[in-house]
Amino acid sequence: MDPAAVPTVRQVVDALDARYPHSWAESWDRVGLVLGEFEHAVSRVLCVVDCVPETADQALAVGADLIVAHHPLLLKPVSSLAPDTFKGRIVHQLIRGEVALYTAHTNADVANPGVSDALAARLGLTGLRPLAPAEGAAAGEGRGAGRVGELAEPLTLRELTALAAERLPATSAGVRSAGDQDRFVRTVAVCGGAGDAFLADAARAGVDAYLCADLRHHPAGEHLANGGPALLDAAHWATERPWLDDVAAWLRERFPVDVVVSDLDTDPWTEHFASAPSTAYAQKETHS
Repeated sequence: MDPAAVPTVRQVVDALDARYPHSWAESWDRVGLVLGEFEHAVSRVLCVVDCVPETADQALAVGADLIVAHHPLLLKPVSSLAPDTFKGRIVHQLIRGEVALYTAHTNADVANPGVSDALAARLGLTGLRPLAPAEGAAAGEGRGAGRVGELAEPLTLRELTALAAERLPATSAGVRSAGDQDRFVRTVAVCGGAGDAFLADAARAGVDAYLCADLRHHPAGEHLANGGPALLDAAHWATERPWLDDVAAWLRERFPVDVVVSDLDTDPWTEHFASAPSTAYAQKETHS
């Protein structure tokens, strides 16, 4: 390809499909080009975790011709894309603005490098290997869900939690941890996005701590009660946002395009206060 030539949607999509083959995605997933004209030129790309109204507005504001998103807009079947529906409004807006939309989801999760490699890099982990090696079409060459690696030097769980909160994109949820806060951690497993499906893998890997998103109460509690590694739970968006930088760098190297990485926090939670006894309850306890 002429390095001075502006690529088309088809050319960028073909390159993304080669990097993240559809066959690597889970059977329930929906990846690839969602909408857009194949022969339209692409001068600017916007990389996002979620295609939501805010990032669709951002795409139009920055003059993007293509959105590369991690989460699928149309993961579950819909019976209508009418403009008065949530997803319909986005689809109509993008079509009117001539903005194509592409998704790489679980195929990017298992890729090497993929979503969890970018997360591991934020913590400075080295010697990476898959937490759950890929099977089927994606098997081999270091692919799989999550990553296991080593810190440059041991940290207490408290220090690792603080490091994760500092290195990951800021969200109202921050980073919380469970386990002995003074325990030293050297080996760490990470998984971008929801990760409690891999709690058993983290335990089998013999790591000291496991960082992911969306940990649920009962699975996390049972994991710790069974002697599993310490847990760190971060916002879903924050654990997947680092991957956007990798995709953006790769696109810039391959095509003469401008790539914008969205820092719009699309995590649904927007405020967080540490729990504390109410004044009335505290007074009642004092006088009881």
